[in-house]
Amino acid sequence: MTASRSLLSETDVARLVRSDNADDRAVATHKVCRLMERSELSEVERAAAQEIIRLLADDAAELVRKSLAVTLRTSSLLPHDVALRLSRDVQAVAVPVLSYSPVFTDEDLADIIRSGGPVRQMAVARRETLSETVTTALAEHGVEEAVVIACANNQAVFSSAGMDAVLERFGESEVLQNTLINRQHLPVSVTEKLIHMVSQSLKEQLVSRHAIQPETAVQITEATQERATLDVADQTGASRDPAALARHLVIAGRMTPSLMLRALARGHMAFFEHALAELSGVPHDRCWLMVHDAGALGLRAIYDRAGLPARMFQTFRIAVDTYHSLASENADPDVMRFQARMIERFLTQVPFAPREDLIYLYERLDRDARGRRRGGKSTLQAA
Repeated sequence: MTASRSLLSETDVARLVRSDNADDRAVATHKVCRLMERSELSEVERAAAQEIIRLLADDAAELVRKSLAVTLRTSSLLPHDVALRLSRDVQAVAVPVLSYSPVFTDEDLADIIRSGGPVRQMAVARRETLSETVTTALAEHGVEEAVVIACANNQAVFSSAGMDAVLERFGESEVLQNTLINRQHLPVSVTEKLIHMVSQSLKEQLVSRHAIQPETAVQITEATQERATLDVADQTGASRDPAALARHLVIAGRMTPSLMLRALARGHMAFFEHALAELSGVPHDRCWLMVHDAGALGLRAIYDRAGLPARMFQTFRIAVDTYHSLASENADPDVMRFQARMIERFLTQVPFAPREDLIYLYERLDRDARGRRRGGKSTLQAA
């Protein structure tokens, strides 16, 4: 400890070692820690400084330990073992290091969330950045307040499983709903679930913030779920990640033949491919080949493996052929016009499609045409 003592005055050392006054020791602790943290230390001096920190962490006075925690809350000089010890201390000592200290690992923080109680969970949730490991622990074990704090942080990264756990546990909370709506980005699966849960006032925020048209929100509310899901796919740019949307709908039990046919008839080929892949258990690259390169037999094989109804195969085959025909003609690159041509051509060839699907496609064609006449722009991304 000699090397580090050279950084301190005799008065500082006396205050630390000899003073019976906790206030004096707390002041000295702050000064000593600040001095050590700001100094360029050699390896020997750094080791000696960390020994001093360990001694300070053993001080019986809470005020001294709090001074240590606050002063070194953002410092990498704080030894890992001391950080863990302070995290188990009284709340006034634990909260500063849990909220800021860079020496914790993600696994440390996840363990603290699982066993630490609400105050410690909220302290961790306030950290500037949170990894998926930490947010998953919060989603599964955190109290609502801690989960809301994390969801309000756009630097907190949530996995799909983590966000599903959040919605499963606290999805009815209007505070959480409002927080999620105000995140910079929501996965399409979360957007689709939220719009079924939220109040009218929050639905309006969801509509405006995440590019969902009001009529789509109304459709979902009125339980015309398949129509609304396709519109969400259009308006939120979900076609950028058709695999995620397909996976979500299969897991949620909402991937129906009708939904797939409507999507395909509107030109969402990538979504159709991923839907087949999810239902059949065949990797997407092989599924793509069977749809596009293996002729009618390949499409029939993957169609049957996906468990889709045999009576509808001819309708799906015509939709796939229509898509290929338009694509080979180098059709208009404008996505909305491509969709309109796709629907028009499909409808002229498949008068025997299910009545509900035909009605939907006629309505969609009419709505898109009215949108073009008003000069509206499509928010679609090419599938």
